[in-house]
Amino acid sequence: MADPVTAKVLSQDNQPAGEIQLTGEIFDAPLKRSLLHSVVRMQLANRRAGTHATKTRAFVRGGGKKPWRQKGTGRARSGSSRSPIWVGGATVFGPQPRDYSYRMPRSARIAALRSAISDKLRDGQLIIVDKLELEAPKTKLLAQLLQGLGIDNALIVVADRDESLERAGRNLPKVKVLRAGGANVYDILRYHRLVLTRGAVEALEQRLAQ
Repeated sequence: MADPVTAKVLSQDNQPAGEIQLTGEIFDAPLKRSLLHSVVRMQLANRRAGTHATKTRAFVRGGGKKPWRQKGTGRARSGSSRSPIWVGGATVFGPQPRDYSYRMPRSARIAALRSAISDKLRDGQLIIVDKLELEAPKTKLLAQLLQGLGIDNALIVVADRDESLERAGRNLPKVKVLRAGGANVYDILRYHRLVLTRGAVEALEQRLAQ
């Protein structure tokens, strides 16, 4: 059992708002670079559409008639003008639609998520705020709030659905808003800062508890 970690909590106005006790197993996990690499590769593979396709001889139109007789012309024997060696012919061993997705064990995915979160905390890139509230779902309001916190590139994780925050964050190219249930290794590593609300901390601790 790892010892609990104490972290400072800020208000959305960048003022001290107390402290919070974080579970050591989740927020003080060792850095596992190879595991992070494996999980990121899995996530990117799962996002691939896999809709690439090339035409084999079965799909190329034409070529049904033998171009010339088998013997006597002095040319090579040929049965179709859509042979792969002909211009306008088919493709041999080209890519076909396929599913690239695969799954790693749940324990490995949880360990990687713990490692990514803990590394952000150790590097001083994890910020815990008491709450995040906007008067309206305006991008400008969220940009001002983050500017007050000294943040311009961040993944914001909230406990539950917050339509105002989610809509406000869509037009900020260096900001993404996720619910705790959707927090993932790729996005945590992709953004410079990780911003968690108190509710998100509790939700993550429940999700990542073994």
